Amino acid sequence: MKPLVEPPQPAAGESTSRKAGVKAPTRRSRAVAAKRGNIMAAALEFFSLYGIHGTSLDQVAERADVSKTNLLYYFPSKEDLYIAVLKGLLDIWLAPLKALQRDQHPLEAIRDYIRLKLCVSRDHPQASRLFCLEMVQGAPLLKQELGGSLKTLVEDKSDVIRGWIKDELIAPVDPMQLIFMLWATTQHYADFGVQVEAITGKTLNDPEFFELTVSNVQRIITEGIQLRA
Repeated sequence: MKPLVEPPQPAAGESTSRKAGVKAPTRRSRAVAAKRGNIMAAALEFFSLYGIHGTSLDQVAERADVSKTNLLYYFPSKEDLYIAVLKGLLDIWLAPLKALQRDQHPLEAIRDYIRLKLCVSRDHPQASRLFCLEMVQGAPLLKQELGGSLKTLVEDKSDVIRGWIKDELIAPVDPMQLIFMLWATTQHYADFGVQVEAITGKTLNDPEFFELTVSNVQRIITEGIQLRA
């Protein structure tokens, strides 16, 4: 099972050792992070299937191979654990959007975004399905996050798209509607993966089908926002 939150990778040319003046994580801190990660991964498995109310901490503790008492040391309540899992998957889900930059060529940036988001749908389908489940239920435990950091991020990236439009690099489209469409299209392959497999007999784990999906979604979206003569 892939970790809920991917570990940061060193930048190109950067040593994996910490920069001078920055303390490397201790053995204990690494152990704590690993334990929390295992618990969150186990919780995600149950939350994505049964939601918060259909999941028990006993189930999660058993799957994470820890005692319930130990689990409650890291997460004092089931709600705390659920919110931690949701915020962790939100970090994964939004990472590709955060990568959009004003100085990129928009069509290349959108193509890269689509590939990254489809990688997320392939590698973290449970995370995507849990997020979808939370939205369908009215996001009772994530509304503050959605109306705060997520809204701010979408507004910032909408300004990036407006800049591309102003520079006449793409057709004039509503930036937020474009972002919503990108989300819906790429997440479909995780949230409705069973349907996709039933119809095509394939999933994104099939390398050929993955590349076919990436190329088609890229073409459909980018041709829709290209400037017309």
